[in-house]
Amino acid sequence: MDILPLVDGIGEAPTAALFGLITGMVLGFAAQRSSFCLRAACVEFARGQFGRRMAVWLLCFSTALVWVQGATLLGLMRVEDARMMAVTGSWSGAILGGLMFGVGMVLARGCSGRLLVLAATGNLRSVVSGLIFAVVAIMALQGVLAPLRDWLAALWMTEGGRNVNLLNALGLPRGSGLVLGLVLAVLALEIARRNRIGTRVLVMASGVGFAVALGWVLTFALSAVAFDPVQIESVTFTGPSANTLMFFLIPNPVLEFDIGLVPGVFLGAFLGAWIGGDLKLQGFEGAGSMTRSITGAALMGFGGMLAGGCAIGAGVTGGSIFVGTAWLALTCMWIGAVLTDLLVDQRGIRGVPAE
Repeated sequence: MDILPLVDGIGEAPTAALFGLITGMVLGFAAQRSSFCLRAACVEFARGQFGRRMAVWLLCFSTALVWVQGATLLGLMRVEDARMMAVTGSWSGAILGGLMFGVGMVLARGCSGRLLVLAATGNLRSVVSGLIFAVVAIMALQGVLAPLRDWLAALWMTEGGRNVNLLNALGLPRGSGLVLGLVLAVLALEIARRNRIGTRVLVMASGVGFAVALGWVLTFALSAVAFDPVQIESVTFTGPSANTLMFFLIPNPVLEFDIGLVPGVFLGAFLGAWIGGDLKLQGFEGAGSMTRSITGAALMGFGGMLAGGCAIGAGVTGGSIFVGTAWLALTCMWIGAVLTDLLVDQRGIRGVPAE
């Protein structure tokens, strides 16, 4: 992939932002058209169902593994150079943050990525919740909540100044990640067949996984030609949501991948909703709904920053390169979400919609 003419023409920072915009638009469009949502999949699981939402999430996750591991085998991406792998990870942060995020996404009726997609369709509840999520994430990154986050993260850190590559730690051969992705994809397709899910939805679900791989490949390609160091990263929403909000609040902001990603997801989701006729203004159902959503968004903002990523950032993006703390965080998100649905929604409000 020869991107040098593009970098020479517009510069490194604008190129990074452009790559973020492209990645975000692909993900936003695919996520909106497939109704991708980890929260909805967790709710189905908690209620003993393996339905449409479970099939969509599992297909997204599995295709992300296939695309990313395939790109790695082709030399289009080096896992060890990814920022998530090259920094010290926090096991305690993954556990505590993952649980908090799981609880929060059930209360807010959507993970941070899903809130952004819904906001693009006219869901005002998601707009408010998304802003709360971003503000709390900033507070946890460099505000009043930062000392608490640092303390919790430092309770149990990975050794050696790097995160753990699960494939290497388990001594698995090269290509085993790709094989696992293919196995999970077959399982997802079988669940989809039983639920009579159409081809269009399946293609869009796999498109979310493709967007994750696209982000990895594009930032890796940019790092190979850039003069200044470039972070090799892909889709996540905790840090980018905070950075995007700050971009519009501080003087002399810097363009980067994150700054293109969030607007890209919004634009892609808006386009998908417009094509599908899904644009519709929606608000809170009442004071209780608003309180619940704000509480959930705040938990996701702090929990996502503590866990090192959100449901997509840690759960799919980090999972696709087998970051140890990312897989642990994803597991804890599932646990937190399932327990919250069992103890809150199923005990109190039956039939809560899985947006």
